[in-house]
Amino acid sequence: MPQAKSFTVVGAGIIGAAVARELLARYPGSSVTVVEKEQAAAGHQTGHNSGVVHAGLYYEPGGLKAKLCRRGVELLQDLAQARSLPYEQCGKLVVALEADEEQRLKNIFERAQANGVPGVGMLGPDGIKDIEPNAVGRMALHSPGTAIISYAAVTEALLDEVRLAGGEVRFGCAVERIEELATGVRLHTSTGQFLADHVIVCAGSQSDRLARGSGANAQPSVVPFFGQYFQLEESYRTILNGLVYPVPDPKYPFLGVHLTKRVDGQMMVGPNAFLSLSREKYHGLGLDFKDLGEVMANPGFWKFASRNLPTAVREIRTVVSEQFFLREAAKYVPSLEGAKATRLTRGIRAQAMDADGKLLDDFAIDYRDHATHIRNAPSPGATSSLAIAEYIVDSLVSRSIA
Repeated sequence: MPQAKSFTVVGAGIIGAAVARELLARYPGSSVTVVEKEQAAAGHQTGHNSGVVHAGLYYEPGGLKAKLCRRGVELLQDLAQARSLPYEQCGKLVVALEADEEQRLKNIFERAQANGVPGVGMLGPDGIKDIEPNAVGRMALHSPGTAIISYAAVTEALLDEVRLAGGEVRFGCAVERIEELATGVRLHTSTGQFLADHVIVCAGSQSDRLARGSGANAQPSVVPFFGQYFQLEESYRTILNGLVYPVPDPKYPFLGVHLTKRVDGQMMVGPNAFLSLSREKYHGLGLDFKDLGEVMANPGFWKFASRNLPTAVREIRTVVSEQFFLREAAKYVPSLEGAKATRLTRGIRAQAMDADGKLLDDFAIDYRDHATHIRNAPSPGATSSLAIAEYIVDSLVSRSIA
């Protein structure tokens, strides 16, 4: 059994909460403290996402994303059942509208099968109508196991378990710098300094800054992209039974506009994906000069931008025009034509980018002697959160950390 030591987890989002819970289970008698700069949990990416529990359709077979997604789904189901959290297995259609999308959809189906996604099947137009009477398409992949949940509720449940197991959660404590010592770390925070044997940094959009400040590699850097969701008016609440997604286009780095049901029964359309002017400002213009200046000074970003001009042109239309946004969704559900929707609080995706301007597609974790930094946890990061926690703690045990 591992020796009891002191751990600090930076960040009270879903991954930080899951890591803290896993540490207490695997290192009995240890001191585990979660520190969070905000006054409540799930204040950033965890609390600003679609709530989809991804089944593992898209990911490279054998890759970390695929493995942790499938394991994460199992663990989320168990947690939801044990804690009576709302969890709806509503299913998902990935719909091909054009002939040139059909082969890409078949490729996704093959990946899903290789990843062990249960129940997936291919449908024609009549099969689409059987699942979603209001949807249209030439062909669709049906994933009956795709589900929805509230990740903020999951995070609160995990933190409750942390406290019950003897852990501590400190809100209003911003970590400014992590100093690695010979036998541990010293955390410099807004409320003072304290020591720990090991720190696990789950800081989302601030992950690159804290990593650099503790002596880790400068790359990858975080480039923030915002995603805007709209909530359809009440009369469209039951227009779909589950989720309807487009076939991903390899020319574009993001998925595209889709229709997503929430656990409260509301129907959302979104998100788009466009450069955010800040890492953590969710209202209005959302401008932070420091954040924007960092992006503008990043040579990798300009390489990325030069390669993705068509994406920018497409996405800017969804940013400036609500009607264009909804017309994109109406291609899949024609009865949405003329629908009205309310703009919701945007989400901001902390996308890691390398020096060549390439977006990191898989999870990226930076291991140091006394610090573990999660550098990239893109979708399905929330779905995979409990499995990511297992994976990180497994690595600590195998390396005889603490």
